[in-house]
Formats: sequence, structure tokens, C-alpha cells
Amino acid sequence: MVADYGTGPALDKGEALFSDICKEDPWRIFRIMAEFVESFEEMSQHGSFITVFGSARTPADHPEYLEAVKMGRLIVENGFEALTGGGPGIMEAVNKGAIEANGQSVGLNIKLPMEQTTNPYQTASIDFRYFFIRKVNFLKYSKGIIAFPGGFGTMDEFFEAVTLVQTEKIPPLKIALVGKKFWEPSVDWFVNTLLRDEKISPEDMDLFSLVDSAEEAMEVMTNKTP
Repeated sequence: MVADYGTGPALDKGEALFSDICKEDPWRIFRIMAEFVESFEEMSQHGSFITVFGSARTPADHPEYLEAVKMGRLIVENGFEALTGGGPGIMEAVNKGAIEANGQSVGLNIKLPMEQTTNPYQTASIDFRYFFIRKVNFLKYSKGIIAFPGGFGTMDEFFEAVTLVQTEKIPPLKIALVGKKFWEPSVDWFVNTLLRDEKISPEDMDLFSLVDSAEEAMEVMTNKTP
């Protein structure tokens, strides 16, 4: 017997909702344009950023949080401005370290139903409705990307960055993954699956560096290591 997926209360309600959303599309374009213009205007007033990604769930007494505070300080001490997602956890730690070093500490905040609350350690803060506009700002204005351990959001941000560098859609960026214990299983999968099956090229493995400390990550950012 073939299932009938034609009509029904649930489907009709979903179709009506989809139709209502589509009707808003022309006006949504103006919201998108406004968010691009406002964020570009603010970001263009700053210097060279180093962006740091990482989990919003990392507690303040965790070694990764403390290392991220150090990361924020090192970013400023090496002449850069710190850029994060503006939320708690690793983002808060980096912003905190940058503030402690008397530097610029910028947060690109996203409106979410959970987790994302603006941390207090920011010299400038920009609020976003759309993830994709926020990610454009991260990559457009950054000289380097550092990723601490994190969840789906961190993975998404890392893969977006490495893909755009790989495909030459953005200028080359230094990319460092901090925390070998966390990242090595993923890197092993890159080698043993993606590379083995020729889904990526051997040189793609050189698009990022695996490190274990804030100091090593900064060495990657400042070209002191390959």
C-alpha cells in the first residue's frame, strides 16, 4: 500500500506557514541589506582582527577557558584586535583576556533561543539576526582564525573558513586548532577517510595547524611556524 502524503491538517498548516514566510521574502532582503551595511560600517573602523571560535558551554574554571583568556591577551600584545562571537564560554574568555591587555575586544553577537548571552568584556558589540552575515564579518575582517574545542557551531565556522581558503574565495588565512586531544580524532578522520578516498588533496591538510597552547597558536598567526 502506498502512503498518502497529499493533504491533512498538519501538512496544510505547514504549507500555510511556508506560504506566509515566502510572502515576507522581499522585505527580508531589506533587513539583510541593512545588517550587512551596519556591520560593515562598524567593522571597517577597526584594525586587524584575529578571530577565535569555541564552545559557549566552557565553564570559567576549565583549563580551556583559562587558555582562551591567555589567547585574548596574546592577540592584543601582538598588535591585533580580538574578535569573537560575543557569547559566554571560550568567547567570553578571549574577550576578557583582550580587555585585560587594554586592547580592542569585539563581539559579533547572534540572537539565539538558548546559550547566547552577551558577555561583558567587549569594547564593541554588534548584534546579528542572520548567521551567514555574521560569518561573512568574521572572515572578511580577520587575518587569522583560531578554533578552540567546541560543538556544531565551532565546527561549522572552522569548515566554512577552511573551505573558503581551499577554494580561494577569500585571501589565505592562518588557521590554528587549539587542543590536540580534542581535534586529533577529527584530523585522523580527514587523513584516513577524506584523504584516503580522494575527497580532499594532500595539500589541503596544510590549510590549518594543530597546536596545543595559546602561545603556539599565536606563533601560527604571526608566521613563526608553517
